Amino acid sequence: MENIMTKQNEILEMITSELSLSLKQVKNTINLLEEGNTVPFIARYRKELTGALDEVQIRNIMERWQYIQNLEQRKEEIIRLIDEQGKLTEELSSQIQKAVKLQELEDIYRPYKQKRRTKATIAKEKGLEPFADWLLTFPITDSIDEKAKEFLSEEKEVNTIEEVVVGARDIIAEHVSDDANSRKWIREETIRNGMIESTIKDKSKDEKKVYEMYYEYEEPIAKIVPHRILALNRGEKEEVLRINVKPNIEFVLKYLHKKWVINEQSSAASIVQEAYEDGYKRLIQPSIEREIRNELTEKAEEQAIMIFSENLRNLLLQPPLKGKIVLAVDPAYRTGCKLAVVDETGKVLKISVIYPHPPVSKAKEAKAQIIDLIKSFKVEMVAIGNGTASRETEQFIADILKELVEEVYYLIVNEAGASVYSASDLAREEFPELQVEERSAVSIARRLQDPLAELVKIDPKSVGVGQYQHDVSQKKLNESLGFVVETAVNQIGVNVNTASSSLLQYVAGLSKTVANNIVKKREEEGKFSNRKQLKKIPRLGAKTYEQAIGFLRVLDGDEPLDRTGIHPETYPEVMKLLINLGYTTNDLGSPALKSAISSLNVTELARELDMGELTLKDIIEALMRPERDPRDDLPKPLLKKDVLKLEDLNSGMELQGTVRNVVDFGAFVDIGVKQDGLVHISKLSKRFVKHPLDVVSVGDVVTVWVDSIDQNKGRVALTMLSPNE
Repeated sequence: MENIMTKQNEILEMITSELSLSLKQVKNTINLLEEGNTVPFIARYRKELTGALDEVQIRNIMERWQYIQNLEQRKEEIIRLIDEQGKLTEELSSQIQKAVKLQELEDIYRPYKQKRRTKATIAKEKGLEPFADWLLTFPITDSIDEKAKEFLSEEKEVNTIEEVVVGARDIIAEHVSDDANSRKWIREETIRNGMIESTIKDKSKDEKKVYEMYYEYEEPIAKIVPHRILALNRGEKEEVLRINVKPNIEFVLKYLHKKWVINEQSSAASIVQEAYEDGYKRLIQPSIEREIRNELTEKAEEQAIMIFSENLRNLLLQPPLKGKIVLAVDPAYRTGCKLAVVDETGKVLKISVIYPHPPVSKAKEAKAQIIDLIKSFKVEMVAIGNGTASRETEQFIADILKELVEEVYYLIVNEAGASVYSASDLAREEFPELQVEERSAVSIARRLQDPLAELVKIDPKSVGVGQYQHDVSQKKLNESLGFVVETAVNQIGVNVNTASSSLLQYVAGLSKTVANNIVKKREEEGKFSNRKQLKKIPRLGAKTYEQAIGFLRVLDGDEPLDRTGIHPETYPEVMKLLINLGYTTNDLGSPALKSAISSLNVTELARELDMGELTLKDIIEALMRPERDPRDDLPKPLLKKDVLKLEDLNSGMELQGTVRNVVDFGAFVDIGVKQDGLVHISKLSKRFVKHPLDVVSVGDVVTVWVDSIDQNKGRVALTMLSPNE
């Protein structure tokens, strides 16, 4: 028991050191997780115990804890397996216990692993291992041929001296290959000084010359950037490219010679040299190449997933345009632009279609219809999807809006994934009477009104803010994106009386079944009037209620505190605080209460109420701004009245744009022309930029200048470096 406790403490200290946190933070966080608490709940309602760690930090602790637990289990398993072979020594056991990576552990275990039949195992079956061991003593006086004769055996089919020597050489080659220290040195040397090389394999499979720059390409392994790794991998997968790892073979062989040939004077030296050269080229090099490429791919995937996750988070947290009646346009040519008018709550008021573009070209009728809809429904915003025919539709709408007396603006809405949602079972269930494209128009309108509530209905991979998302581990990608959505939903909170099942299932602790049960109960019995009623939901037990309830809001119920992010577990303390101040829960958010609260001494009050200061600060914030939405503090989307063409642009022109996607090499910005312009990483800032995400995020409204225009390819290069600075 004492040993287990010591080991646990060692693991905790390791995580503490790695993540630069205190032992108390790590220990308490792991305890909370093991008690079945969710990450959002811990981050929001257990700040005293964690020292106010955020969701990402809590998840990092959880992942490292799991990794090290798995590592320790594997150590125990390896020790048992080696012990069963009767080969476990104190030194080997100590070496295993000191390993801090799974790769390091597997290297140590390699010589003891049960192998399929190899050249070396066949030679061992023929009784040649003692001869191989003898060669490694580098004898000076004894004749190798004479010694080899001792191992000739008709029974074991070893008939010549050469067969004895070749068999021994195979055993030594595998012995060298299995040596953990040699493998570690060669792996590190190859990563440090090796090259990754790409050559053309089949040009006919690259008609669009997507991989042209990689037809003859090499770069140091130590310097290659993640997005290039994924591009090379894709080119190889599509059989366009052939990829190799090129180590400095001469340097590696020098190292092996020095390590394995301990006496040049021995006649065994040349045999051992042949063995390590064969062992390196046949066994070590291909294996190390696979390991290095796997490691590079893993790191590149991590980077791609991190970028996608960060872009998704910023997309989900786009400020909603609340209280606006929206006309959405899903652009198209032949099949017509589908229209949807949606009221402030997202309810569909009207569905229609217009044909302003070729081949039908009924622009006059389309214009009359748009004006009629704007006037009839008092439309305040037009949302235009950014798919096919988007720019022509934008021009058409902009021309109409210029003629109107009413102040109506338009926005281009990223419709990535809208078609996926429109064809889904969920959309069919929501709008059984609508066609796919009509549902898409509704989705575009709602994305403008509340991006989060609409985007949670779509598989996160389909929202179009990734880079190489189809080339990475789908399991890891789904886990990471799911975590991002869950974090965003819980940071904002959910109105339990309007939320869809898609949104509710991301609330901490709620499963898809429970989310469906909440919606079913609401539809059967009407709106919830307080949080307590949720205790009666089937499958929503006490633990689930504890985890979820603080994130579920009842905005117009009979308990004003249910409008806030205050957890019911602290309601008694909140009531005591309000009574002491001479207010009631009906005064939430009032100027008088704000004034009374802002003058309080939080430290003294926390002591008096017997609660943590961090929790009390959150409660005070909620009492002052009961329905606060963190998105309200962010810059609003860029509203537009007019449109630009590529021909309108000239070098040095200043523009406002919206960041649509951030990738390793820069950011794509929508400036209102057909293609998003690219701000290369070198043009984002005058200071050194390690990664574009350090400067910009999806949804940011930025000032850019036109750097260059390629009319033929329809490309615009932008800069965020002011020409006047």
